[in-house]
Amino acid sequence: MIDLLGYDFMQRALLAALVTGLAAPVIGTYLVQRRLALLGDGLGHVAVTGVALGLLTGIAPTWTAVVVAILGAVAIEVIRERGHTSGDLALALLFYGGLAGGLMITGLAGQTAATLNTFLFGSITSLPLSDVWFTMALAAVILVLGLGLLPQLFTVSQDQDFAKVAGLNVRGYNLLVAVLAAVTVTIAMRTVGLLLVSALMIVPVAASQQLARSFRATLVGGVLVGSGAAVGGLLVSAYVSVNHDLSVTPGPAIVLLALTCFVATWPVGAWLRRRTRLRQPFPAEAFDGHETTEHPHDHGPECGHVAVPHGDHVDYVHDGHRHAPHDTHYDEH
Repeated sequence: MIDLLGYDFMQRALLAALVTGLAAPVIGTYLVQRRLALLGDGLGHVAVTGVALGLLTGIAPTWTAVVVAILGAVAIEVIRERGHTSGDLALALLFYGGLAGGLMITGLAGQTAATLNTFLFGSITSLPLSDVWFTMALAAVILVLGLGLLPQLFTVSQDQDFAKVAGLNVRGYNLLVAVLAAVTVTIAMRTVGLLLVSALMIVPVAASQQLARSFRATLVGGVLVGSGAAVGGLLVSAYVSVNHDLSVTPGPAIVLLALTCFVATWPVGAWLRRRTRLRQPFPAEAFDGHETTEHPHDHGPECGHVAVPHGDHVDYVHDGHRHAPHDTHYDEH
């Protein structure tokens, strides 16, 4: 592995993986907040048509993929906003139309479907230096806009009615998120491939949500998981391929490593959420009465059980029950 890092192609791949892993979860966080987690998949299929147009016209497929993906993102946002059809139906149209159009145009260009494999499944280790610079430039744009406009984009993603009352250009910010998602798809297509690009946008965010308790923390955690999974997946792929003579593609390795992070954080997140619920005060309307029970244990500040404020007294959580001392007995809730 140390010898591999001395090769130019591996250095280029690591750089591209790092910037892609940093940028993808930033936009993915907004998509998750807006419940549009599958938008990346739809745009990935549209980008297939862009790649095919590049093969047909002789223009660099990366450039044509960017243009077509952006046009697709604007189209779906307009359709969704004006209510001509539901969001999931519009995404389905992107899925089928983008992939079918790409395959047909590839045939018209005199190529076979196998030509698209580089873009469908990624080829990060064969990136030329020009593509690395292109990826870094687009990733910088995503990071600057995604982080610089965080308050506005969060407000629009969280509550569009409130955003309108606050005077924000909701339509403009929605279009911006859609366009940035399209750009993210195109820069990640050579890293993990168009078929897996949405996973790099969404899975790190899902893993971060298990532990984070705010939008900013979720975004930061998603960026850390995404960049770690991208770089780690590439290194694991290279190590297995070289030392064990096995063919392991970097794209799937990156996604599986991100999924591993989610699986590892989910139990911790479930425990934290349960612990938080236990510490929340009881709503007054939830108690129409109470039971009186004998209890051999004296609760107090030093007893070690979870204390929950409740009106003018404190309830203690013990053995799955919540009760409070009252004179010589306990009130059971």
